[in-house]
Amino acid sequence: MEKQTLPNSTLILVMGILSILGCCFYGVPGLICGIVAIVLGSKATKLYQSAPEDYLGYGNVKAGKIMGIIGVVLSLIYLLFFLWALSYFGWEVLSNPELMQERLQEMQQV
Repeated sequence: MEKQTLPNSTLILVMGILSILGCCFYGVPGLICGIVAIVLGSKATKLYQSAPEDYLGYGNVKAGKIMGIIGVVLSLIYLLFFLWALSYFGWEVLSNPELMQERLQEMQQV
């Protein structure tokens, strides 16, 4: 029997890469892409483990799943930091550079 490529192995790798890149956009795109990479990677891993001699492309699945996990962690950290800054400073201060500079100077004096 000829070996076939694991289904979605390239997609899992691409979603893992996008999850790391997407964490810079307020964390939400990175979180979505990372979760997709992890879920699809888990399904492909189970399929590969059932018959490893029948499939190729497990390296892509493994790398994509690892990058998906890293992307989810980075996205959560960034999202939590953004929510903290939003609750601490408020939207008006975050959107106005002069107000933000004043707040930061007040924080340094205290």
